Amino acid sequence: MKDFFLIKYAPEILQHTLEHLFMVGIAIGIAILIGIPLGILITRQTQLRQPILGIANILQTIPSLALFGLLIPVPIIGGIGVVPAIVALTLYSLLPIIRNTYTGIIGVDPAIREAGKGMGMTDKELLLQVEIPLAMGVILAGVRVATVIAIGIATIAAAIGAGGLGVFIFRGIAVVNNQLILAGAVPAALIALIADLAIGWIEGKLKVKG
Repeated sequence: MKDFFLIKYAPEILQHTLEHLFMVGIAIGIAILIGIPLGILITRQTQLRQPILGIANILQTIPSLALFGLLIPVPIIGGIGVVPAIVALTLYSLLPIIRNTYTGIIGVDPAIREAGKGMGMTDKELLLQVEIPLAMGVILAGVRVATVIAIGIATIAAAIGAGGLGVFIFRGIAVVNNQLILAGAVPAALIALIADLAIGWIEGKLKVKG
């Protein structure tokens, strides 16, 4: 039993799990702060929809290891360590959040909008009191997708010295040790599953209230 990899590497797994959660948590927080306003913006300024979604799509298609590498020479946000890792994870998380925010708000029944306008609501009041609450389930679905993607991609961050559960995976590949690879892959998969279920539960609660 002592040789079971989750027990054998338990202290290291805990340390790298915390590093992993820190990177993902900060990146998703920043992506929400950027992505939701951008999603709202393109519902009001439709001419910006294609450029903003296009850039977000391009960022999503860049291979993760390549993006981490491209950030190394960039001043301030680049280099080696946690900062460029968080920047990369934030960039990867933007597309689902922007797209779902846009889709959720655009999908609000026009009759509800008209009713709000008929009550004398300003565009800001309509957005904050009607559209965003009704779109919150769809917005959360975007956050859910972004979080799961970020948890998986964060394992690559070990390649630029940012720590996280990818440390085990890279170490295991280097010495051809399946236990080390599993010590990184299994906790990362469990974190992704728990995050998916937790956000899905919140999303379900909002739908029930709606």
